[in-house]
Amino acid sequence: MNNTSPIGFFDSGVGGLSVLARFRKLLPNENVVYYGDTVHLPYGNKSKEELIGYAKNILDFMQTKGVKAVVIACNTSSAQAYDTIKDIYQIPIYPIIQTCAKVIAVNNYKRIGVFATEATIKSGKYANELKKYNLNIQVKEMASKNWVSIVEKRGKNIKDDILHIKDEIEEMLEFNPDKIILGCTHYPYLMNEFIKYAPRELFIDPAEIFAKYVKHDLDTKNLLNKSNFLGEDEFYVSSNPKEFVENAKIFYEIKNPPILVKSIT
Repeated sequence: MNNTSPIGFFDSGVGGLSVLARFRKLLPNENVVYYGDTVHLPYGNKSKEELIGYAKNILDFMQTKGVKAVVIACNTSSAQAYDTIKDIYQIPIYPIIQTCAKVIAVNNYKRIGVFATEATIKSGKYANELKKYNLNIQVKEMASKNWVSIVEKRGKNIKDDILHIKDEIEEMLEFNPDKIILGCTHYPYLMNEFIKYAPRELFIDPAEIFAKYVKHDLDTKNLLNKSNFLGEDEFYVSSNPKEFVENAKIFYEIKNPPILVKSIT
């Protein structure tokens, strides 16, 4: 492992590519290994034990690829698996929830809303992490209905699902939040729907905060790739590589077809 070693990213599917897209703008020279655990999509309805098992297997795989760090580009895995796996591996592991909550909390917001998957909300992780740094902050967490599915379907057959968005946004607005965290990497891609019911500046896309933090921390650890060459991407999935590429189009341009790796999960 050295500075030119790749950085690993993983998510249940294509949503983590939104984090990778932000990351690429800041660090175009880094090499990347991305794993989409599509066979277990969605993660939001999986048990904690299942999610820990998936994460361990993916981290083991990442080590075989010689990564210098791993980015958990999935809120659900950050909530349910990170605390268990963080001390098992010797490489830096960056969880999106814990990282972003630390940055958001210092802004002295009084009321924060969080939309996330059912598993993330059940964990209470965003509220717990925000209150670590701001004891007086009030947090309202809501599990959204089918928002991941709406994004993954890319606008196809979503008429009934999308009706819930208005009701959920309006329920959150009754809390009168200073900001609303979109606690799933898929959710920013529904922004055009959200802003029908609330102003754009109310919403926080954690991917923006996360990418900046990872860059800064890698720099302090002297792990940034200093080469003058653009980094390369490697993509791996646990099922349906063609569908992965198709769904990825709204998040990221995939130039190299993903490799199917079923055996690790």
